[in-house]
Amino acid sequence: MGTTAHRSGAVAWMHDGTGIKDHYFVVPLDHGAPRGEKITVYAREYFAAGGEDKPWLLYLQGGPGGKGSRPARVSGWLGEALKQYRVLMLDQRGTGLSTPVNRHTLVERGAPAAQTRYLRHFRAPDIVADAEMIRHLLGSGPWITLGQSFGGFCTLTYLSFAPEGLSKAMITGGIPPLEGPADQVYHATYQRMRARNREYFERYPRDLETLSAIYRIVRRDDILLPDGSPLTVGRVQSLGMYLGGNTRIDALHYIFEEAFLPGTDILSDAFLGAVYNQVSRAANPLYLVLHESIYAQPGAQPTAWAAQRVLEDYPDFNPTKSDTPMLIGEMCFDWYTELDPALIPMAEATEMIASYDNWGKLYDLEQLANNTVPVAALVYTDDVFVERNLSLASAAKIANLHVWESDAWHHDGIGEAGAEIFERLHRMLRTD
Repeated sequence: MGTTAHRSGAVAWMHDGTGIKDHYFVVPLDHGAPRGEKITVYAREYFAAGGEDKPWLLYLQGGPGGKGSRPARVSGWLGEALKQYRVLMLDQRGTGLSTPVNRHTLVERGAPAAQTRYLRHFRAPDIVADAEMIRHLLGSGPWITLGQSFGGFCTLTYLSFAPEGLSKAMITGGIPPLEGPADQVYHATYQRMRARNREYFERYPRDLETLSAIYRIVRRDDILLPDGSPLTVGRVQSLGMYLGGNTRIDALHYIFEEAFLPGTDILSDAFLGAVYNQVSRAANPLYLVLHESIYAQPGAQPTAWAAQRVLEDYPDFNPTKSDTPMLIGEMCFDWYTELDPALIPMAEATEMIASYDNWGKLYDLEQLANNTVPVAALVYTDDVFVERNLSLASAAKIANLHVWESDAWHHDGIGEAGAEIFERLHRMLRTD
């Protein structure tokens, strides 16, 4: 690819003394057609003072559609990692400072069919192919990875198709089912969310009364969110994403606490802003557009809004069957593209992605069964996003993968106790 394939910026120093450097990599849109269209993938390098020559650790973040972390101050897992590594934080293709995919850029691709063809190149295998090209451009040998949530999915793809690029791997809350339809994910996570709802409302019983009142008013009145889009029962239910965290569960209580203007049945701007911040995909449209495709396997039926279809089996979550439906988690519905101004221009392509039935492989089961790369994985017992039983079933099929299961944290454990988690996972790689 020549010298233009990698461009890096000058070193800058954060307030806490951490060094940072920008990297821009030119990669093929389709790694199967390397002479074709190119896109840019951005990454930020972090290193401790004097640590410019330490070995690389690649961080694979959650998503899909999530850009790399932007810490204002280095702490937690990153601070622990920088004791031994340089850390490379990718803006995975389509996100952040990489060539973006959003309502402005996607329409420039032409008709929805052309947009869909473009979007099919933004799954885990493409991210892994980017990472491997980047590793070679940096002149790195096999590197260690840390994959959080969807980053763990990418890690298993990496182990499947480019294991020679990895020396070791760590995963937190990110072991997916290796085969089968997306429906199994939502059957499992609706049940986890039911238990988490009950736990929450047992802790804050008055919030159930508040939620019921909110639903009643939303059904009665035409209420708009800050972007001018309508507030619906389903969009209120999306606040259940807060239930995926340890401390975020208490943050949800504060939202309900200020839901109404005092002494009225008028929903407060604070509440409407909280719902908007949860449901808007302006900052990360690929999360919705590609979400169910992260489970799409060759030979399976189209994902076709699996969470929405499975909802029919869970009337306590269904706003057409319950007066006070439970809060939902990481489920995607077709009404997102009907209501969100950031997604409306992408709606037809999103529907085509949901209907697509010719996806390539995400994992190589034979390769994983013979894996030789040491892997340490933390499975959260009560995770409502990446379900424990499905994770353990997959882990049993992967050689050289060692599981640490804990009920101390929920899905955001790496953000709550990152240094502790990183240190233990890293120690597992040294001792197992």
